[in-house]
Amino acid sequence: MKIKAAVARETRAELVLETLDLEEPRADEILVEVVATGVCHTDIVVRDGMLPTPLPVVLGHEGAGIVRSTGSAVTKVKPGDRVVMTFNSCGHCETCKEHQPSYCYEFFPRNFFATRPDGSTALSKDGERVHGNFFGQSSFASHAICNERNVVKVPEGAPLELLGPLACGIQTGAGAVLNALKVREGKSFAVFGAGSVGLSAVMAAKVAGARTIIAVDLNPDRLELAKELGATHVINPKAEDATAAILALTGTGVHYALDTTGLPPVIRSAVMALANAGTCGILGASGPEAELQINEMHFMSGGRRLMGIVEGESDPDEFIPHLVELYKKGLFPFDKLITFYEFDEINAAIHASETGSAIKPVLRMA
Repeated sequence: MKIKAAVARETRAELVLETLDLEEPRADEILVEVVATGVCHTDIVVRDGMLPTPLPVVLGHEGAGIVRSTGSAVTKVKPGDRVVMTFNSCGHCETCKEHQPSYCYEFFPRNFFATRPDGSTALSKDGERVHGNFFGQSSFASHAICNERNVVKVPEGAPLELLGPLACGIQTGAGAVLNALKVREGKSFAVFGAGSVGLSAVMAAKVAGARTIIAVDLNPDRLELAKELGATHVINPKAEDATAAILALTGTGVHYALDTTGLPPVIRSAVMALANAGTCGILGASGPEAELQINEMHFMSGGRRLMGIVEGESDPDEFIPHLVELYKKGLFPFDKLITFYEFDEINAAIHASETGSAIKPVLRMA
């Protein structure tokens, strides 16, 4: 079939809206008509050539839509079902079998190589190969092909155009708090970086019942929104040293810290702000060669912990519906992070994400 898609053809260049050919779904695949899809920092990183995803490629990995057809082996969903498309995983490695798909041993090739496992792609243009299957979907398009491992059925009545970001960015922040760090009621929590991931973590910490919730960011508007979403304190590192301010607020440091920036100096500050037996989670890295330096005596003597977290350590089949339920109950108002753009405005949406003028841009298909 013919579809409309935004194609990344050149590194650091604007995406190009084109008409592509999309193959019929194979036996284990699902065709989804995309209703809306989020713009994530990872899409921008890949567009800019910082990861080895081949060009030309259709990016997009926070898609929500309606199932239009399924392959003969698919039993999880049927045509007409409303779904969110999330990250891909193999389903047969040790971590997948233990319901930890975000740590799948094939996570990188399944999500970043932009091909099916056999090396093929369902997308083309006049015989030209266009890479697809990015995060098992390539949802910067009117239609996407995914599979049972990375499709999640959502309830009727849920606001489908809002739900795409639950697939990655919002799932990552909320899951880091609820699944990985397992923030406990009455404890203290600090997040470094108040973008869509960090603000999702703030909302999740409030759901968890954290007594003290601290947001650290350079953007005053983001800090004001953090307070609206549940932060009890905010810190702007332009005005004061974040670690010193956290220690002054808490007396002993925080029980849990989360870095969303991927910047080694910020991660070090987060670790230094931990109380004894505290845990710091990190969600990203500034590059493949980036390394961390921490004070060994401080880290060891206080029994502090540092952990990497991918996709919020989530099992999407369970966690995404849980977030939808929290939203419906008014406990997780992630819609306050979203700015809508029409699909034709995709490059404006990406620019808004890069400049910080939009926290979580979401593209609506016509």
